[in-house]
Amino acid sequence: MKKKIALIFFTLLINILSSAQTIVFKGIVKDSLQKPLSFANVIAKPQITTENMRFAISDEEGRYRLELIKNSIYTISVSYLGYETTSFTITPAENIIKDIVLVEAKNQLDEVIIELPVTVKQDTIIYNTDKFIDGSERKLKNVLKKLPGVEVDKNGGVTVQGKKVTKLLVDGKKFFGGGTKLGVENIPANAVDKVEVIDNYNEVAFLKGVSDSDDMAMNIQLKEDKKRFVFGDVEAGANVGYDSYHKASANLFYYSPKNNVNFIGNLNNIGEKTFTFEDYMNFQGGVNAVFSGNFNWKGGDFSQFLENSDVLSSSQRFGALNITKTVASKLDVSGYVIFSQSNTTSFSEVLNEYITFSEDKSKKSSSENLLGIGKLNMEYAPNTKEQWYVRTQVKKSNISNENSISSVINTDNNNIFTDRENNIWYVNQNIEWHKDQSNTHTFSAIADYTFDKNSPNSSWIASDTYAKTIQNIVQPVDTTQSQLRLFQDKFTEKHYLYTVFKDFWVLNTNNHIYSTIGNTYQQEKFSSNDFQLLDDESRNDFTSDGFNNNTIFKHNDFFAGIHYKFRTGIFTFKQGAYLHNYHWKIKQEQLIDKQKWVLLPDFLMKVEFNKSKKIELNYNLKTNFSNASQLANRFYLQSYNSVFRGNSNLENELYHSARIRYSRFSLYKGLVLFGTARYTKKVKGFRNAVNFDGVNRFLTTQLLENPNEDWSVRGSLRKKIKKIRYKLSGAYNNSKYLQSVNNVFVTNKNTNYNFEIGAETLLDKFPTIEVGYKRTRGNYTSSNSTSSFIINEPFVTIDYDFLKGFIFNFDYRHYDYQNKSLVVKNKYDIANATLSYQKEDSPWLFKLTTQNLFNTNFRQSNSFSDYLISDTKTHIMPRVVLFSIGYKL
Repeated sequence: MKKKIALIFFTLLINILSSAQTIVFKGIVKDSLQKPLSFANVIAKPQITTENMRFAISDEEGRYRLELIKNSIYTISVSYLGYETTSFTITPAENIIKDIVLVEAKNQLDEVIIELPVTVKQDTIIYNTDKFIDGSERKLKNVLKKLPGVEVDKNGGVTVQGKKVTKLLVDGKKFFGGGTKLGVENIPANAVDKVEVIDNYNEVAFLKGVSDSDDMAMNIQLKEDKKRFVFGDVEAGANVGYDSYHKASANLFYYSPKNNVNFIGNLNNIGEKTFTFEDYMNFQGGVNAVFSGNFNWKGGDFSQFLENSDVLSSSQRFGALNITKTVASKLDVSGYVIFSQSNTTSFSEVLNEYITFSEDKSKKSSSENLLGIGKLNMEYAPNTKEQWYVRTQVKKSNISNENSISSVINTDNNNIFTDRENNIWYVNQNIEWHKDQSNTHTFSAIADYTFDKNSPNSSWIASDTYAKTIQNIVQPVDTTQSQLRLFQDKFTEKHYLYTVFKDFWVLNTNNHIYSTIGNTYQQEKFSSNDFQLLDDESRNDFTSDGFNNNTIFKHNDFFAGIHYKFRTGIFTFKQGAYLHNYHWKIKQEQLIDKQKWVLLPDFLMKVEFNKSKKIELNYNLKTNFSNASQLANRFYLQSYNSVFRGNSNLENELYHSARIRYSRFSLYKGLVLFGTARYTKKVKGFRNAVNFDGVNRFLTTQLLENPNEDWSVRGSLRKKIKKIRYKLSGAYNNSKYLQSVNNVFVTNKNTNYNFEIGAETLLDKFPTIEVGYKRTRGNYTSSNSTSSFIINEPFVTIDYDFLKGFIFNFDYRHYDYQNKSLVVKNKYDIANATLSYQKEDSPWLFKLTTQNLFNTNFRQSNSFSDYLISDTKTHIMPRVVLFSIGYKL
């Protein structure tokens, strides 16, 4: 059946391609001296208005390439800033090679009068959108898809010449956090005048020349009469059938040059989240790229609220309000509040393979997560040479999680009920300053304070027979009770204070010296209290048996660095080092007071053959210290069958990190190529040592010499041939590490790879169809066993606009899962489909959505940790058919 479906789709592709016969019109654009002109505009305007205009930009060698409809009449226009535009008409019946010569404009005023479709200036590309659109576009994404070298994916991500856009601006200001998703899905197409793409972007303009930012920003310039608008959408839907599934959402925006207001709301029980983790990170913000490597941004562990997960049931409530206001010409104030509440239930079945035995485990979970975030930002620019940022953020969350666990080892069956609650507070205050002092010196400084507090409380309840099972690792357990009831109160409080000052000394255009001085102060308090509640409700305290911690960890890092950056030809080099003085104290039963000096060199080399072909190589010697919970030298429970004891003698990890990246883009060849390789080797590193007593385990952290080595390679290739874009991507990872298991050192290996191959149609008036195949293989080798997993995934996606208002979206994946070690095989299908209708010029939208079309029960996956290989079945929500009505402003 699957082969028949694939054959049908490939046959459809061939029929579609054969129905649209095209020829190639190509050549070189030159000046009167026969010198190639790069970034010249070549436009083919069809005489038939129903056909789309064709556009090309000449590459570094002056080459251009257009695909035209056979026997259609086109007017060809070729233009370049400072040169006279040339035009001619062709009716191509076969492939044509034609070199075009432009002559310099005699009247230089023409440079002002002529408005080119695309202008390239150093790191900036400017698209004049009026030259590419036909008036049928509704949103920004429809405009972007028609710009050469620009691609928009289904999730609202944007790439330009193969590089991802990381910041979205509107008239030079961040658009609701800077992420692209909200903007491309909602900004009206008729409001857009120009699209400006800025590579190596820095929000502080005078830092662009000295920072090593790899960001790419897209700035949407609005038309003068469209600089104030309201847009957005509301949608409500209910299940088609007997189950009470529902959804209601709202995305409302108001934009003007001085005021932005954004509201996002979502209420549903179908597992859908309007606000994704990527959106959260955009709202989270961060510090300027010039502090990269000097500043450890502490955002708190809140990602659990926003990550998508496979669940049996889900109830989501979400609301966010974001306001940005230009108070004065020199001051912008922005802020947001976010509220999220989720209730989920999940069920998983896991086969755990330990070193010497196996465990069948099932887990039912019920959780409630409540999150609130508030942030206030102020941006102050007293003049063009100075910039201030003040940021305040507060987060508060409550977590409640209940689990019912069944564990079967051989014939032993144990049932454990766990309950965990956590109360989290997080506060961050940040002040950032940048000053363009002179032509030779630029200063940057930052001061940042973070407060992070967690108060988790846990309980584990099991039968009295299980008390005897775990007594070897939790020796003070009283086994005479009717049931085992263990409780734990933990408390973690962290304070961080970062201060950094940098001086960028520009000797000349090609030689820079950067100097840095800074200090990081960290204080952590960690306490744990484990006890058993007896039948008479009294406590069996574990303190006298080596449990219960009260640890204070203070760590100070004073550092200074010097770097020299120079450019020669196509090469850019940056090398230098940071000298750190580490001083730390650990207060427990005894006080430990240590300090040491560490020199950390780094190196960067960039080779820029041209704007579209680059290589980057960098190396760093890095270090890392532990935290208070790993330094606590008394026992505490990590889970119902795991006891951990810290190691107060831990010092710092030290490891080599190297990376090489290659990127290549060619609009002329329809080619995007990207590759990267990474290598990491720890000279000294942390590794958990484990001792087993059946399924129960005792862990502690060790600092080992040469504990692990990792390297990885990944790459992607996209090639357009006529009306099909072919895609190939893959990754290979290899890691090897040393570990103590039952007091014997073993070497474990983890090798895995994946590749994906596919093809996507790019026809104007036919469905966009993508077919492909993905294969993932993992091999995990321990001292005495090897496990191998294989997942094969053929897939099909369809996006089809038809009959002036209908849109059909379909995605399908077939999973062929194999656990080679246990001869476990499973096949299942995941598919979703959406049919929507919105009449042109009508705000009303009607949509029919089907999730989990084949009503699949679970997904299957595998994982590998220090001492454990897991094969997991995670049950998912059943088929949901939802009919929705929406209204778009």
